[in-house]
Amino acid sequence: MPNPDQFKRVSAGQGFIAALDQSGGSTPKALRLYGVEENEYSGEAEMFDLIHQMRSRIIKSPAFNGDKVVGAILFEMTMDRDIDGTPTATYLWNECQVVPFLKVDKGLAEEDGGVQLMKPMPDLDALLDKAVAKGIFGTKMRSVISAANPEGVKAVVAQQFEIGKQILAKGLVPIIEPEVTITIADKAAAEDLLRDAILAELDALAEDQNIMLKLSLPENDNQYKVLVDHPRVVKLVALSGGYSREEANDKLSRNSGMIASFSRALTEGLSAKQTDAEFDATLAATIDTIYQASIAG
Repeated sequence: MPNPDQFKRVSAGQGFIAALDQSGGSTPKALRLYGVEENEYSGEAEMFDLIHQMRSRIIKSPAFNGDKVVGAILFEMTMDRDIDGTPTATYLWNECQVVPFLKVDKGLAEEDGGVQLMKPMPDLDALLDKAVAKGIFGTKMRSVISAANPEGVKAVVAQQFEIGKQILAKGLVPIIEPEVTITIADKAAAEDLLRDAILAELDALAEDQNIMLKLSLPENDNQYKVLVDHPRVVKLVALSGGYSREEANDKLSRNSGMIASFSRALTEGLSAKQTDAEFDATLAATIDTIYQASIAG
């Protein structure tokens, strides 16, 4: 069973979820935005050391605490590492009162029918067991929808919920993330299909099967209010999906009951070259804007 204090923190807490789960493929870009160029490190090991330093700096910053940050999504390698000698998930909860989540998907399959399903996860049970042992509360997994194709959308949602039930069986709370690409012409139509497909799956869950949703900020305000209000949904969080932080915050503030789970929009403006005082001030201002947008809806 999920930790009841953490469950209460996520379901009732004011604030947002920080996405600190860039994987190997997206790490060079994340470091580049942080002011670390690829010629400044050599090989994957050094790259992952640097991204852990960045994440640790964020987590240890005075502004990163349970007052405004409800949870944080971690990459597996971050979960396996320590912050000041304490396992990252333990540090997050004990020192920051921030609930730890783990990214569990292994990336996306090739696009087919306007969508990208998740690649197979043959070692998922072992990863989930490790997550439970390390004090992780829930998981996150991402698919992508790039067209309003009814069969494609249905396939994405079916896969997400099938694996979600495997995660629930381990006592973890899955964040189901079927991301709609924000640049597609038929985004609103895709979001109608997505809402209806998710609703059908939610209605089929048992009373003890509670999930979270992570969805692109919608074209139509309160598009997902029926999902926010569903008894099986612990919390519905929004991804920034390529919108600037200002635009993402503006859209989020117009959607009742949705809170942020931003990645790039969270780290926007942070730099390895900043002094600790500059870094902490920038992060504090960012956290405050995302928090205000999250509680405005």
